[in-house]
Amino acid sequence: MSVLLKPHERLTLARSTATFYLADCLDVFRQLPARSVDVIVTSPPYNLGISYSRYQDALPAAEYLKWTGDWIAAAARVLRPDGSLFLNVGAKPSDPWTPLDVAQAARGHLRLQNIIHWVKSIAIDRESAGAAAGLTRDLAVGHYKPINSDRFLNDCQEFVFHFTPNGSTTLDRLALGVAYQDQSNVTRWRGAARGVRCRGNTWFIPYETIQRRDRDRPHPATFPARLPEQCLRLHGLSAIEVAMDPFCGLGSTAVACARVGIDFVGCDIDAAYLGRAVARVRATKALSVKTARPATALPRQGQAGA
Repeated sequence: MSVLLKPHERLTLARSTATFYLADCLDVFRQLPARSVDVIVTSPPYNLGISYSRYQDALPAAEYLKWTGDWIAAAARVLRPDGSLFLNVGAKPSDPWTPLDVAQAARGHLRLQNIIHWVKSIAIDRESAGAAAGLTRDLAVGHYKPINSDRFLNDCQEFVFHFTPNGSTTLDRLALGVAYQDQSNVTRWRGAARGVRCRGNTWFIPYETIQRRDRDRPHPATFPARLPEQCLRLHGLSAIEVAMDPFCGLGSTAVACARVGIDFVGCDIDAAYLGRAVARVRATKALSVKTARPATALPRQGQAGA
């Protein structure tokens, strides 16, 4: 008989709550009701030998992929039928298959609906940008880890796999809309009344500049809070009551949820990381956005531990 886990910390915020568990994600998933989570935005360990403070990131490949399938199956059970799992996975040049192997491990449990490329650094030459961009020189923006190799290119992007239960989840594509560069295009396309188009599947989101890694970003594999916030907005804020990150780390997904007023559930096995996540959420100011669920939404189903 499973023991009900007690939250490590629960914060009551301006328009939402944030609940943190100091526990393994599989144990947390087991006690959540089926079909009780609208969106999961997460970045699990990549099994690339990253130096976490507690987790050993170097399992045999078969064992890692089995564990990946286990937690994704558990995530699929708690997702609503119209839910989304946004799964960020990185790689290293000498092991480029990791993200694709992880995506394959999810294939038996969820449908791959979109592949988003999180661009962390990009170079844009003035000529290609065109005169409308107003560039006076070639532009290189963002942050990346340089690679000293004559075989590999600098790795400036990571995958964000968008999984859904049925491959048919409706998205709020224009929530991340970008303005048409040529306003004559506005009248050409159906649904262009807002003057914006779908951003597409390439998202340029640079890391914030920091002064000291050990103080400002002590976790070795984080993503900026803007990344999960864009995932939440793409799914549709009005369609989200509860979001989750089963590998909470420093709490970027929790921060994003606090900003847009969405209840959050997160867990991590490292108390130090979880403490930083709680502190970040405490310091977050909510944005003025409306997140009420439409009246036509499906009712919640299932009991705890189902």
